[in-house]
Amino acid sequence: MAPKLKKNKILLLFSGGLDSKLALKVLQEQKNLDIEMVFFKLPFIKNSTPPKIKNTKLHIIDFTKPPFLQEYLEIVKSPKHGVGTSMNPCKDCKILMLKHAKILADKIGAETIATGEVLGQRPMSQLKHQLTLTEKQSKLEGKLLRPLSAKLLKPTIAEKQNIINREKLLDIQGRQRKRQIKLAKKYKMKYPDAGGGCLLCEKDYCKKLKDLIKNTPIKEIQQEHIQLLNIGRHFRKNNKIILGKNQNENIILEQLNKKLNQEIIIPDKIPGPTTIYEDKKDKKLTQELIKVYSKNAKLELRKKFEKLKI
Repeated sequence: MAPKLKKNKILLLFSGGLDSKLALKVLQEQKNLDIEMVFFKLPFIKNSTPPKIKNTKLHIIDFTKPPFLQEYLEIVKSPKHGVGTSMNPCKDCKILMLKHAKILADKIGAETIATGEVLGQRPMSQLKHQLTLTEKQSKLEGKLLRPLSAKLLKPTIAEKQNIINREKLLDIQGRQRKRQIKLAKKYKMKYPDAGGGCLLCEKDYCKKLKDLIKNTPIKEIQQEHIQLLNIGRHFRKNNKIILGKNQNENIILEQLNKKLNQEIIIPDKIPGPTTIYEDKKDKKLTQELIKVYSKNAKLELRKKFEKLKI
């Protein structure tokens, strides 16, 4: 009886989106590959829930918690390779994920790392010279495989050694997703709608984030601070003041503040917003804000506070 061939391990960055699902499918059609995947839970992605996967090991690296959160915030604060429409450091973000993927790959014995990237799909990070940059910066020259566009790129070491059959890889490029959708139908594959989903592309959100990073040492920023940026009305005088906009946000403010332990006011005599604030010097201002943003207050009373709004 002939001995079984040893399988070559490969690590795939897997988001659960269409491209990463297709990359997995393409890799599964190769022979003698042992595929493991890694999902990065990122602090500024609207839906960063790990996908449910059967029959393939999924590792999770959580950048919403220390110390990874602080490492991520440092690249948001000072990206080496620029930003996109607002504060989105796409190239630095990809390099950071690949660096951590490399650490994991070394740990599990994977010689090749794969991604679902498509040449030319994202102008900020997936043009050919940018793909080369991320490969070099993450120290993965020759070890980074993009199965969906591989035929348009230089062969990896695994392809040169015939570990990966280059003929079974694809040559997709550009921003249109017609070929991906056609392949998804072929494989009877369900997938989420394409969309941004990154809060770092949203300018109003980023005003609050810039304010947070400017006024709070990164080592002190917690996951709850990040979650607060997406709810309520934000003001700053001596320090941050946040008012809930509705009953649901009031409840969330109370829940998040159990960890942050800031000053909190929950109105009981008027139908006003639950409010948390960091500095006791802002207590009087906080009480005034609660009054003018209560349910029955006149809108013109809010005007004098607009300059404090973030």
